[in-house]
Amino acid sequence: MKYLLLILMIGFVACKNTPISKESKKQIMAVLMEQQSAWNKGDIELYMKGYYKSDSLRFASGGHVTYGWETTLNRYKKGYPDKKTMGTLQFSEIDIKLLSENAAMVFGKWELDREHDHPWGLFTLIFKKTGCGWRIIHDHTSAAK
Repeated sequence: MKYLLLILMIGFVACKNTPISKESKKQIMAVLMEQQSAWNKGDIELYMKGYYKSDSLRFASGGHVTYGWETTLNRYKKGYPDKKTMGTLQFSEIDIKLLSENAAMVFGKWELDREHDHPWGLFTLIFKKTGCGWRIIHDHTSAAK
């Protein structure tokens, strides 16, 4: 019985947020806030710095899957050709779950405030810790109807 209690106590301590996990979450949130800021400046190229610059990047939205950083950039540029179309972006309801020291899943809500509409939806992102910091390697974004 003593050993069971000891194992449970060790497990409880091991599962607590460590300074590393808190720092990782803080860094991931900073990437999202940098993306939000870049979008609101109308700078899609700067927004794309949050994504892993690789052909393996996967972006799924609207029933379509896009592979690769460059392809994703071009899709954004086509869908949002100017600042008016981009509107003002707001991320909310952010929930960051660390999957390992080098991987995290992020769930949240996005909203665009534009002159004639207010589209919004949900997203699930997979982040990977790279030599350039935390970057999105998978983005699944949906729009509400």
